[in-house]
Amino acid sequence: MTRLASALRALAATAAALLAVTAAAPGAAGASVTGEGSRTARPVAPEEFVALPAVAPTIIHDMRYLTPHNFMGERVDGYDQPLCILTRPAAQALKRAQWKLLRQGYSLKVYDCYRPQRAVDHFVRWAEDLADETMKPEFYPRVDKSRLFTDGYIAEKSGHSRGSTVDLTIVKLPAKPTRPYVPGEKLVPCYAPQGERFRDNSVDMGTGYDCFDTLSHTDDPRVQGEQRANRQLLKSTLADVGFTNLPEEWWHFTHKPEVFPDTYFDFPVSWRSVAGH
Repeated sequence: MTRLASALRALAATAAALLAVTAAAPGAAGASVTGEGSRTARPVAPEEFVALPAVAPTIIHDMRYLTPHNFMGERVDGYDQPLCILTRPAAQALKRAQWKLLRQGYSLKVYDCYRPQRAVDHFVRWAEDLADETMKPEFYPRVDKSRLFTDGYIAEKSGHSRGSTVDLTIVKLPAKPTRPYVPGEKLVPCYAPQGERFRDNSVDMGTGYDCFDTLSHTDDPRVQGEQRANRQLLKSTLADVGFTNLPEEWWHFTHKPEVFPDTYFDFPVSWRSVAGH
């Protein structure tokens, strides 16, 4: 059995699970009932958007903002299902990158893709509440929360809302399951050694995902050896298919040219938003 065949076999269970979600998805977008019998139009995605599993079903999903394991410690507004939605060119480019990695015994894993504006608004409200530091010990232990806007960790607009930006990592195959996060568990700094911080089955990138710290800068000189090699593997693989990395975040990439360079969308993350695309 070739390495590629072994990799595909290792991802079979993941793909089957994603296809099961697809089969259970609503058949069409439409109006939703709100209030006392009134009907308001539910925003849906333009035809240029697709669900990533429909294009690249072997890419692993670990959609953190649907869960409380994120820097806010709660589910984020606008995330209805654990689904990556992207513009079609970005999704097709990830498919090409996935094939490159599968041949080497790896898989991509996405943390976040298209992000509704309502989610960004949720981030902003949280950042303005300086008393809420529930997740500080893990995600921003060395950053004062009052500086999250100044230091660029939180902003009122996000490129994710334009649909061509993705947060992702690499997983060695066969992929081990990510252990469940238990709200209230002891939090470990996101820059701690891999064996000590939250283990999410990805290769060692030197920090966890969404780590608000300068160690998350892709080319930080303090990150060397295997960690640096893993970052460069992710960066070079995605660069080859048209993605540009945000230097401050090793996990953050935007496909160029963007389909919607100036438009910020607010449809929810769900199969219904892209039904029929």
